[in-house]
Amino acid sequence: MSKTPTLLSGGNPQIPKGEGDGPVQAYIAAMPGWKSPIGALIDAIIAREIPGVAKAVKWNSPFYGREGEGWFLSYHCFDKYIKITFFRGQSLKPIPPVSSKSGDTRYYHIHEDDFDAEQFADWVRQASALPGEKL
Repeated sequence: MSKTPTLLSGGNPQIPKGEGDGPVQAYIAAMPGWKSPIGALIDAIIAREIPGVAKAVKWNSPFYGREGEGWFLSYHCFDKYIKITFFRGQSLKPIPPVSSKSGDTRYYHIHEDDFDAEQFADWVRQASALPGEKL
C-alpha cells in the first residue's frame, strides 16, 4: 500500500531524495491542486527541450541538469505559487523577474493561470547551456 506524501509548509510535497525520473514523478503527483498539472507541464517542457536531462529530488525539490555537469534548475511549491529557480539566472535573456540573495540565481514564480510556457522553454534552453551548479 502506497503512502500519500506529507505536504510541508506552503504545500510542498515531502518526497525522499533520489536520482532519476521516479522521485520527480512522485513529487509532481503529490503537488497539491492546480500545481500538479503545471508540474507535469514543467517536466514535459524540460524533457522536450533537453533530451536525456538528468533528474533528481533533493531537499524536497525536483532538480534538472546535465549528467556530470551540475544542475541548472529546480522548483518548489508555496501556498500561492511554484518557485522556479534558475541557478545561473542572471545570464538568461530576459533575466527572470525575481531576484535572489544569491548573486547569479533568479526566480520565476508561477501563479495559477499565469504560466508562460514559451518563455519558460526558452529559459530552459538557455540555462541548460550554462555551467551547472554542483549541489
